Amino acid sequence: MDTVRSAGPVAPATIAGRMPEIDGRQIAASLVPPRQFTEATLDNYRPDPDYASQAEAVEAVRAFTADWTAKPGGLFKRGPKPPQRPGLYLDGGFGVGKTHLLAALWQLAPGRTYFGTFIEYTAMVGALGYAEAVRLLSGATLLAIDEFELDDPGDTMLMSRLLGDLVRGGTRFAATSNTPPGALGEGRFAAADFLREIQGLSDRFHTIRIEGLDYRRRAVEGAAFVAGDAAIDALPAEAGTTVDDFEALVAHLASVHPARYVGLVQGIRVAGIRNVAPLPGQAEALRFVALVDRLYDAQVHIVAGGLPLDRVFGDDMLAGGYRKKYLRATSRLIAMTAPSA
Repeated sequence: MDTVRSAGPVAPATIAGRMPEIDGRQIAASLVPPRQFTEATLDNYRPDPDYASQAEAVEAVRAFTADWTAKPGGLFKRGPKPPQRPGLYLDGGFGVGKTHLLAALWQLAPGRTYFGTFIEYTAMVGALGYAEAVRLLSGATLLAIDEFELDDPGDTMLMSRLLGDLVRGGTRFAATSNTPPGALGEGRFAAADFLREIQGLSDRFHTIRIEGLDYRRRAVEGAAFVAGDAAIDALPAEAGTTVDDFEALVAHLASVHPARYVGLVQGIRVAGIRNVAPLPGQAEALRFVALVDRLYDAQVHIVAGGLPLDRVFGDDMLAGGYRKKYLRATSRLIAMTAPSA
């Protein structure tokens, strides 16, 4: 009599086993607010009554979008006048709701619109080439740029050039500052640096300074949770769950352009990562930051073993020019590894 042999346990899928092929139109189509901000509106933003600038920022966004949201008719309609400048820059500390306001602004813009981080736009240009990126983005009503970065002069000038070319075609743009968690004092606001670095575009931005408590700072003062190998072994081999070795995952990132990392995380709900260790160099660290951003936007829960993920960036990295990127990634790793309720 024939016997049926068991196929044995099914190995879980891996991120390192994915090689996404995404064209320019798909990259552009992925430029939307993260899932946690898809319902963001000006009405559900809650200004802190102790900081008047937060309510003022809401009104500034309303004024910026006034001609998009005005009802037809009413020659003598009262209300805020359309902005004279095509750009709006929301400058403020960590955790005061800048991304919420930017997403709410994006929701109000008609026509074709894009919302992405500074890294996503520069990665798009790197993957497609400058001319193709401009072709795809041209004609958009709004380009929203979350966490405009100033730590790489080359990228800053690239974005300045991109905005200049797009604004000539009628595109408006709105951006938020990239401020590290826990930054205090003078370094907390970036408007002066921003306006200096974008040079010829500075007169096209209306700058809004948002003050307030850094309410998410508490998470950065914590530590990434280490679930351990037993918890990783217990993850079911099912759709939406992946398990990777940290070294293999980091190595795989070098073979995929960051603009295509959205394909790496598509459909993942839980990501197991074994044998977490310090990142070996700056290139690996920057690629890992880009992956962390994508995992965070997709609201992926991470189950990790080895070194706590908030300690993968060495002291030399945290003291260098990309400190802001690494601090942001650290806070996100802490949030994503927190045990589920």
